[in-house]
Amino acid sequence: MSDPLQALLQAGVLNTSSFPSNSRYHGIAVTTLEQTNQEPVAYLKRRFVPPPENFAVVQLHTVTQGDHLDNLAARYLGDAELYWRLCDANGVLRPAELTEAPGTRIAITLPEGVPGASDA
Repeated sequence: MSDPLQALLQAGVLNTSSFPSNSRYHGIAVTTLEQTNQEPVAYLKRRFVPPPENFAVVQLHTVTQGDHLDNLAARYLGDAELYWRLCDANGVLRPAELTEAPGTRIAITLPEGVPGASDA
């Protein structure tokens, strides 16, 4: 007879994320690599960065001298720690890339999968 709790966990029915809901790793499964005669190694499964076309743009921000991504995330998304959503929506892996050059336009989007007015 199997353990019902373990069955629910393995089926992904229960969220066991050790990351807060504003983390880019929230909901990414932690798994363990078992090795013969060695300690098991816990690691995160791979997070696939969604393509920018998966996001509905609600407005554009033009970068000015002194803009910081965390401040822009706080201003537009309500949480400085959501800067990674701006990176995902604009297709960049290095956050500083978004605010390096004044005049750069940053797409401010809804979360991935949430349709915008033109998508409805």
